[in-house]
Amino acid sequence: MAIVAKSGIHQAILSPGSRCAPLTLAFARHKDIHCRTISDERSAAFIALGMAQQLDKAVVLVCTSGSAALNYAPAVAEAYFQQVPLLIITADRPKEWIDQWDGQTIRQENIYGNHVKGSFNFPDEFSHPDKVWHAHRISNEAIKLAQTYPYGPVHINIPLREPFYPTKEEQYDYEQPHILYSEITGITVLTEDDKIKLKHALSSFKKILIVPGQHKPDDLLKSLLDQAIDGDQGVLVADGISNMSSINSITYHDHFLPYHASHETYKPDLIISFGKSIISKSLKRFLRNSGAEHWHIQENGYLPDTYQSLAIHIKTHPIDFFNFFIKNATAIDVNFKDSWTLADQKVADNIGEILKQVDFGEYKSFYKILPHLPSSSKLHLSNSMGVRYYNFLGAKSPTYEVICNRGTSGIDGSNSTAVGCAFTTKDPITLITGDMAFFYDRNAFWHNYSMPNLRIIIMNNHAGGIFRLIEGPSDQPELEEFFETRQALDAEHLCRELGFKYFRAENEQTLDEVMKIFFHKSVHPQILEVFSDSKANAEIFQRVKSDIKNLLTDSSQNYSL
Repeated sequence: MAIVAKSGIHQAILSPGSRCAPLTLAFARHKDIHCRTISDERSAAFIALGMAQQLDKAVVLVCTSGSAALNYAPAVAEAYFQQVPLLIITADRPKEWIDQWDGQTIRQENIYGNHVKGSFNFPDEFSHPDKVWHAHRISNEAIKLAQTYPYGPVHINIPLREPFYPTKEEQYDYEQPHILYSEITGITVLTEDDKIKLKHALSSFKKILIVPGQHKPDDLLKSLLDQAIDGDQGVLVADGISNMSSINSITYHDHFLPYHASHETYKPDLIISFGKSIISKSLKRFLRNSGAEHWHIQENGYLPDTYQSLAIHIKTHPIDFFNFFIKNATAIDVNFKDSWTLADQKVADNIGEILKQVDFGEYKSFYKILPHLPSSSKLHLSNSMGVRYYNFLGAKSPTYEVICNRGTSGIDGSNSTAVGCAFTTKDPITLITGDMAFFYDRNAFWHNYSMPNLRIIIMNNHAGGIFRLIEGPSDQPELEEFFETRQALDAEHLCRELGFKYFRAENEQTLDEVMKIFFHKSVHPQILEVFSDSKANAEIFQRVKSDIKNLLTDSSQNYSL
């Protein structure tokens, strides 16, 4: 714990247990470590993930032995693929008691398999000085590994013997001398030789598409991308989770690519990407079928070939690359740029009018809610339709940060991740989620810590509505029972139990009235539940899709505002 604190890690999420008592007390009594107790280990791990996302620094997780450690697994996998640092400490039985039918005992060594950057096992006794040195060495290595690019979760398994609780006379000694590992790292930059080769390669491309994946906001990087667009050096296609969109970037690609993907004027000859995954399935399919060469910018780590055409891995920071790019890339083909820009602008100019004409439901609610988000907000989006609606609505250059668990794309920790984020800042935190994701993770709020800055908007259609919009399940007679899993819950009773302020909206007028006050400061978190019908939502979605198709494919149809 002393090594943890001296390494600059000051946040820990603890889950109660007996076997982990020595660890719990050691963290809780350290003056430089802020500890919170979360009883549900699955929620605890996602809360730690939400904190680490914001802090850009490891957060400690501590749990007892047995199935408690397994409950961390969904968040551990999410952290691994999102490259978020976590230091996971699990208490365990001594090795000789594994597989002996002893209580609360499972096989915990390497429990997270390939979804951690490293897994360590502590010594189970410290009678020899080398054992102490070994424990200190493991702590140093684990902390360094979690916070070395690419960041990620690291596991330390600690076998503990009874007695677990110190006597009144025993004290924790945090002042013992410890050797800390430090690291001096240079910035990976392009060499002059690299620049010559890349400049020569760039000269052969005239249709360059820049595609950022999921990324944290970065004003300098965003400004370099703006310069590249303004200089006609590329077309920037920015998914909602990239946090890289600008007034001049393409954000409505989900709408027009299905109808224009086969047109030669849209096809790039070079894709330049950075960041992690993208949301748009249409964009992924288009890029995979484009035949374009793909360059990916990434300092280190494993490298996915997402678009099946990876040719160059540029091992530097995107800022370094785009500083080079704007000085050396030539102007792209004007027809290529105009094709993307005009299609995007056509949707942008008309989608508002199209949505005004449809019935009340999830799609219109999203459209009406987004302009009310506080400028300093952090917007969390649940998976399934939440993040997809946001992408379809194509927000250009929002002032808020967009966060979504797209590492594994599960619905299981959306609430908890937003709660963890709320623990790190006084800025407004908004979670827009579906009813299935919300109720699945309701234990996110089962703790004693205040979150006055948290706002949650639940799109409750009493079902997993996305299955009506996916080809396959929507055509099956078992849709409602086995895919949608219809349920009758609402959040009003939960809000009463938790002391949250509750609003509900079942029509457009009520939603407009609630939006006038929902983001005002309050003492307690606030939840707005927007009710709609799953079948009607699917019909509205198809109506919007059809209207935009007509807009893009029938020049005689006029949707101009």
